[in-house]
Amino acid sequence: MKRLIFFLIILVSALLRIYQIGSIPPSLTWDETAWGYNAYVLGIDGRDEFGKYLPLQYIESFGDFKPPLYAYLTIIPVKIFGLTEFATRLPSAVFGVLTVILTYFLVKEVFGEKKEELALFSMFMLSISPWHILLSRGAFEANIASFFIVSGVYFFLISIRKNMWFISLSIISFVLSMYTFNTARVVSPLLFIVLCLFFLKKIIRKKIAVTASGIAGFIIFLPLFLFLLSPISQIRFHEVNIFTDSSLISRVNQQVENDNGAFWSKIIHNRRFAFGVEYVRHYFDNLSPQFLFVRGDGNPKFSIQDVGQLYIWEVPFFILGAFYLFRKREKYWYVLPIWLVLGIAPAAVARETPHALRIESSLPTFQILTAYGLYQLAAGISNIKYKIANIHIKYLIFSLYILFLIFNFSYFLHNYLNHYSREFSSEWQYGYKEAVEFAEENKYNYDSIYVTTELGRPYIYFLFYSKYAPEKFRSEAKIRREVLGFVHVDGFDKYHFLDDFSEIDLDGNNLYVNTPSEVPESANIIKEFRLLNGEVGLMAYTL
Repeated sequence: MKRLIFFLIILVSALLRIYQIGSIPPSLTWDETAWGYNAYVLGIDGRDEFGKYLPLQYIESFGDFKPPLYAYLTIIPVKIFGLTEFATRLPSAVFGVLTVILTYFLVKEVFGEKKEELALFSMFMLSISPWHILLSRGAFEANIASFFIVSGVYFFLISIRKNMWFISLSIISFVLSMYTFNTARVVSPLLFIVLCLFFLKKIIRKKIAVTASGIAGFIIFLPLFLFLLSPISQIRFHEVNIFTDSSLISRVNQQVENDNGAFWSKIIHNRRFAFGVEYVRHYFDNLSPQFLFVRGDGNPKFSIQDVGQLYIWEVPFFILGAFYLFRKREKYWYVLPIWLVLGIAPAAVARETPHALRIESSLPTFQILTAYGLYQLAAGISNIKYKIANIHIKYLIFSLYILFLIFNFSYFLHNYLNHYSREFSSEWQYGYKEAVEFAEENKYNYDSIYVTTELGRPYIYFLFYSKYAPEKFRSEAKIRREVLGFVHVDGFDKYHFLDDFSEIDLDGNNLYVNTPSEVPESANIIKEFRLLNGEVGLMAYTL
């Protein structure tokens, strides 16, 4: 029976992550499109879009220097299914399912082989998690990094219990996570170091296995290590971190000035102290009840906006799970709170908090704690003998919670499958695909085609949906690189991408693709590209 439940949970998790991923979410973001196109060109000539051969350290993309592993994992799906939305998102979905499966085995390592029901509860919690479902259905590299972190912890515990040579798989998993997502470059080494400190005596006794595994891991890590020493590796960090927020420094200086520069004011209003307070505030933003249980992330890419990152019915179980975790202290219980704390730590440095994507490395600790609370409650009420109207109270309690679970889950799933795409298609840059297809069909009728950049990064959509030959793009592309590292493609072929149409030469037989607010009254509208809610997102016109 338990084996049947195990496979049913896998089936459910696969359906929730793979069903209609080509159309829900409704369109690819520019980052997803970049993953797909880079996988496509790597599969053709082994180079990224700008011609770098077998990039191991990064994919330059828009100048955000993406960790490269997602692109490599997408090569085979693109080869099999073509350059499509489905193929681009498939790796994330597959690794999402694998994370659900791995959670079952992880829980048995953390709490013991006999905790079969707890392991099933945990994988079930993750399988229906709105947080994990949404991040598995988009081409989010954080989702794959999450798998490798779970894998790293699992193999570490296996090495402690069975054979220390398994630590090599743990190290490789943690290193691969660092080739997948930026946050993992902080979480993975910290988590590995802390685990080593807890099991230091056992590790010291197996010096040969640990040393050999460490050397192998360092060899794999070396290209990334050299990149992390370079200035360009810090570009993304400097763009988003709170420590470069000049407004906070200005506020602190103003407070000191208000106190006439008193020495005690310089101590109280020290900017380092202020940044520390800011960090703590941002950290706990990611644990706010509003974020976790009510509304979720403010970015619709990571939440449907009316269900939290966790379900509301999980609240008592999550609290109960945390309580019993510290009370019972079973086997390697301390791994979970340490993991959760470290998983959030790097995200608190960012200005934008809470952020479901940046703290995904803390999963599945939330779901395991919820499952642990459910498991303890089930064990507690199983002995209740009282009846009401000849009905056992324990059955009544379980029935009520199951009904609440079904309602909450059904509400989330119905909204996601039936309403989400219509409500938030603009957040997913919907309309670019139709615009590209229209422009490709008609480009030989025009001298040039000018496309607005107001919706962000249009060039990558034209490359993706036209399956543009990489060698041709590299020879034609007009590329502009900023000092800060950002990369702009201003044009290739007949296409020109710009944010201001007022400075271009309007003479000639040209086609323009722009947002409705920027279309001149005298324009001859040829086609409108509508969002799924009926609003016009883009217009194609001539002058």
